[in-house]
Amino acid sequence: MSSTNFGPYRIRKWYLQIDDTLTTETGEPADGEPLRKIVIAAALHNPYAGSFERDLSGYVEPSGMLGEEFGRRIIAAAGGQPLESYGKACVVGTDGEYEHGNALLTTIFAEPVRAALGGGKAWVPSTGKRGGPGTVIDIPLAHKDALYVRSHYDSVTALFGDAPNRDEVLIAFAFATRGRLHARLGGIPASEIQGKDGLC
Repeated sequence: MSSTNFGPYRIRKWYLQIDDTLTTETGEPADGEPLRKIVIAAALHNPYAGSFERDLSGYVEPSGMLGEEFGRRIIAAAGGQPLESYGKACVVGTDGEYEHGNALLTTIFAEPVRAALGGGKAWVPSTGKRGGPGTVIDIPLAHKDALYVRSHYDSVTALFGDAPNRDEVLIAFAFATRGRLHARLGGIPASEIQGKDGLC
């Protein structure tokens, strides 16, 4: 088996998860279009599993190419729908360190995804954990251009039945087409975003 199949990485599997929410939890119909949430994820071999490595640059520096592929896949999955919010996460197999997952979620990885979306002024909310196949991860979401838009504070629950293996890292990027249905807790409306500093 080849040691790598995507630049310096060895990807075992890509994942796509899509769900559409048409009503609130209490049955109130959507105030506009349904809320679509999309998760793109990949299970990668972790070359640092089982040992401590001080220098993780071999994972970090090439991660822009991963970001480009995530960007390509999300645009294909969105099918022309605009994406308003995003978030990212990792699940590190139990032979690895949480730091190994974070190494794949830096700005180097995220910038090509922002570019694919046509820009994103706000920082990308992030989370992660260690676990095995089927581990549930709640990926945080926030508006891609303004963190003060409260209507877009949300999350998407993802799990992947066969990942990560002990010597893998699973990385995921999540997106949503709008804010929460019937969001009514104030804050800046998405229609009034200035988009200058990523906050408002």
